[in-house]
Amino acid sequence: MESIRSVQEDTVVDNPLEEFQATLKEAVEILHYPDEVFEFLKKPMRFLEVSIPVQMDNGKTKVFQGYRAQHNDATGPTKGGIRFHPDVTPDEVKALAGWMSLKCGITDLPYGGAKGGIVCDPRTMSFGELERLSRGYVRAVSQIVGPTKDIPAPDMYTNSQIMAWMLDEYDHIREFDSPGFITGKPLVLGGSQGRETATSKGVLYSLQMLSELKNIPIEKMSVIVQGFGNVGSYLAQYLYELGVKVVGVSDVLGGIYDADGLDIPYLLENRDSFGVVSNLFTNTISNQELLEKECDVLIPAAIGGVITKKNASRLNCKIVIEAANGPTTKEALTILDERDIVVVPDILANAGGVIVSYFEWCQNNQGFYWSEELVDERLKEKITSSFLNVYHTSQNYGVSMKVAAYIEGIRKLAEAARLRGWLRF
Repeated sequence: MESIRSVQEDTVVDNPLEEFQATLKEAVEILHYPDEVFEFLKKPMRFLEVSIPVQMDNGKTKVFQGYRAQHNDATGPTKGGIRFHPDVTPDEVKALAGWMSLKCGITDLPYGGAKGGIVCDPRTMSFGELERLSRGYVRAVSQIVGPTKDIPAPDMYTNSQIMAWMLDEYDHIREFDSPGFITGKPLVLGGSQGRETATSKGVLYSLQMLSELKNIPIEKMSVIVQGFGNVGSYLAQYLYELGVKVVGVSDVLGGIYDADGLDIPYLLENRDSFGVVSNLFTNTISNQELLEKECDVLIPAAIGGVITKKNASRLNCKIVIEAANGPTTKEALTILDERDIVVVPDILANAGGVIVSYFEWCQNNQGFYWSEELVDERLKEKITSSFLNVYHTSQNYGVSMKVAAYIEGIRKLAEAARLRGWLRF
């Protein structure tokens, strides 16, 4: 499970939907598409808000607020995770659905984007309460989801167990076994080998591609990973195994930094169930301080909006790889571009999760399951080709990789909508 933010950072996070729309508009204009394309893609085609009554362990009923956004289904059924977090907002869910549409376009998956969320704090809830909440969410959205409509998956603070409860509830409602309804499931219920580590491996493959293109040996890099949940911890492990010097990591409580490199196996062995490791040390620093420490590569892998116009000028790195969704604001990206800091965008770098979710869905539909080696091979192939497409688009248009990624994602969505007769241009 991903770490949850329990304290406010000293930055003001911009509205994620406005961030999405601003870069979307820029990319649409570069492509010389008409305004109708922007109007069509700037908001989800459908947005459902639900109230979920849950009987708590104390016998009282608490009503939780939930959301499901389906951004666009021109290219196929929508696809996207469900997050449990106290700070979930409608605009965040809408932006994440839009980013997922672009992500699927970039990686050439037959999906549009979706995203779901429930306003809750899982740290304060029992196992039984989480199960009842998970099942209640599926009942609330069951009319608009399904293996050929909208396929959920894990996201921040949800995991394979929660996916298993949601699958079981959906099967009870539909009265037939439907493993393709949801991805990120346990292996015994039709999950895929390599799904849990897919996002981290996608980030790793992106870094390897960049190191080759920039002719910088990866083993000579120093890296900071902000966030030590599922994505950040696996990523730190893979980097350490490759001989990369991981000089900083952080969790919800704070960060640790050592210019000589951290003992990642020790951290992995001693972290708690929330991914917290900073409590093992006395000389900790804040998450914001960690972002500004010296390194070659900075990888924000926790929450959105952590790199802003307030701290972008103080970053002390050469490369930023966005493992989290929306960690860098548009204003911050402008500053980083001016400083010649390369930013590998989230909708490319963290696409490994949706790619392997697609593989899982394919396996469910086929009833034939792949080895972990085959999953990894096909994941690397997808990430590598997608990375090269975005990189070359960036070079051809003279734009950042962020804008280039939007261009690649928009092209597929717009063309599918045009061929369906929804748009005429």
